[in-house]
Amino acid sequence: MTIVRHDTKARMSRAVIHNGIAYLCGQVAGPEARHGDITEQTESMLARVDALLAEIGSDREHLLTATIYLKDGSDFAAMNAVWDAWVPTGHAPARTCVCAPMPADELKVEITVTTAVVAGGDYPY
Repeated sequence: MTIVRHDTKARMSRAVIHNGIAYLCGQVAGPEARHGDITEQTESMLARVDALLAEIGSDREHLLTATIYLKDGSDFAAMNAVWDAWVPTGHAPARTCVCAPMPADELKVEITVTTAVVAGGDYPY
């Protein structure tokens, strides 16, 4: 059994891969968008997901699950507008969206995803 931990720090790994499945840590908006509205934060957050997927050899078409955490339920429609444009047609993952407190006051949204890994790169998946 091989478990690969990607970009591991003391508290967490940015991704953990086992049996061709990657479990990504929570992603939030980058520093440039942290004080933006829900649209800006969602776009930034999903761009960070894209970057991490590319690092581990996956992409949006291989997402399996997504859990989205919203600070305020009134942001649901605006977040979904960005999400719907981001997810490739026919490749929507199983998804849950819940309202939850955020780890920093300015944050409005966080996501965690699982994905199939499609390109091995330097990792022995």
